[in-house]
Amino acid sequence: MSGTELTENELIEERIDLSRATCPNREQRANGINVWYGKASDLAKEARSGCLRQRERNFQQSSGCVLNFYLSVRIGTIRDAVAIYHAPVGCSSAALGYRELYRHVPVELGRPANFDLHWVTTNLGEKDVVYGAGDKLGETIIEVEKRYNPKAIFILTSCTSGIIGEDIEGVVAKYQPQVKATIVPIHCEGSRSKLVQTGYDAFWHAVLKYLVKKPEKKQKDLINVASMLSYTWQDRLEIKRLLGKVGLRVNFIPEFASVEQLETLSEAAVTAPICPTYTDYLARGLEQEYGVPYFLYPSPMGIANTDEWLRTIAKHTGKEKEVEALIEEEHKKWLPKLKAIRHEFENFKGNGEKVEVLGALGQGRLLAQIPYFDELGLKSSAAMCQDFDNLILQDLEKLLAQIGDFDILVNTFQAAEQTHITNQRNPDIAMTCPFQGGAFKRDKGVTRVHALRSDAHPWSAQSGYTGAIAFGNFLLQSLKSHSYQRTMLEKTRSTYKDWWYKQPNSLYYLKAED
Repeated sequence: MSGTELTENELIEERIDLSRATCPNREQRANGINVWYGKASDLAKEARSGCLRQRERNFQQSSGCVLNFYLSVRIGTIRDAVAIYHAPVGCSSAALGYRELYRHVPVELGRPANFDLHWVTTNLGEKDVVYGAGDKLGETIIEVEKRYNPKAIFILTSCTSGIIGEDIEGVVAKYQPQVKATIVPIHCEGSRSKLVQTGYDAFWHAVLKYLVKKPEKKQKDLINVASMLSYTWQDRLEIKRLLGKVGLRVNFIPEFASVEQLETLSEAAVTAPICPTYTDYLARGLEQEYGVPYFLYPSPMGIANTDEWLRTIAKHTGKEKEVEALIEEEHKKWLPKLKAIRHEFENFKGNGEKVEVLGALGQGRLLAQIPYFDELGLKSSAAMCQDFDNLILQDLEKLLAQIGDFDILVNTFQAAEQTHITNQRNPDIAMTCPFQGGAFKRDKGVTRVHALRSDAHPWSAQSGYTGAIAFGNFLLQSLKSHSYQRTMLEKTRSTYKDWWYKQPNSLYYLKAED
């Protein structure tokens, strides 16, 4: 390491300061960016040297909202809580769609039968912007207590409340003595950060500050698992199945969790990841404040990563013998199936050339899926990643040492840039994210990179052993069935003009530096 390179302690703002109203932005805490294109090795070197910085575009199509991309989806499902949107009424509109989305999970698979979302909005208008709306928020808190008698009331801030400088903490201090519910303010103004991942940290900061209690006892068989919306209900069932086989219980958060589950996060034996970038802030806070150990890598995607994930949990729970027996049992069932999928991929082109896949991944999936693609015998010479920060730098360096270099486009919700690199690379399988643009006009395989939590079908799984086989078959299906892509190619107009695809770089609109 040269004298200019950052040490591990300098890469991330390690200490979580719960005396603050909220977390620092992900840009501040871990040098997060959402614009970059080049070799992954160069990205790692720039991050390690401290030279990596956020760049601006002259034009962008859309962006993620720190409030609506994350918090509308997750908080509303907490069973004995209510969310207050301190915002114009439109900021709560996404919750309507997600209410119906979650109802697709059958009660028979574990979705609470009495599930319903409860949220209200302060419906901020012009007068509120001029004179403030602290009293209006207070009245809403009293009304929520009266209507629903919840155990927690989450206050979600917005661009409007942030711009006018609403004193949220002052309102909480004034009205907390008047209600039984714990009031939990979350500073998730959509304008505060270019990285939607800041919303993850803001939520966990509030949970750690206001809800998590000192442990009455340590539960040696309890595992905290916090996961992204983009891991499906089948992933949840698979994790419960695997850990249940060795006598462990899962504290799944936040979907359909109770306030008590959040309060007792401090009693778990370990916090285990599905997505490291999502779990990080919570995991560090629980260790710092309550001594709950954690790990961030690997995620349980693919056979090898699932093995290591289980073994790491076993080290913290004393279940080493049971886990080794479980791995042996699962390998007998699933390895032949993985071998058959790999054989199909290896022989698909008939000339010994590997099938190439291009994924539109979050940075947590980047670490998990690229080794999994290698496990399937696929080639992944390029990848698209929503964001990048120092939280995954060490693991990216390990990944490069494991499988070699690849190109990477760091890109949040910029569909034009994604179609550009897809057109330029022309992979055998192009993977799309539901939040990052739709299907591409092409005559090769197209499939999704993930589903959403509400997808309860067995073929939607990606985690654990069943997920390794289900997702492998899903990728095979995208190679074999092209009717949808061909119809689009023949019947629809191109979204972008030809000149766009002739540009040499996907970041054509990157703003020039002085």
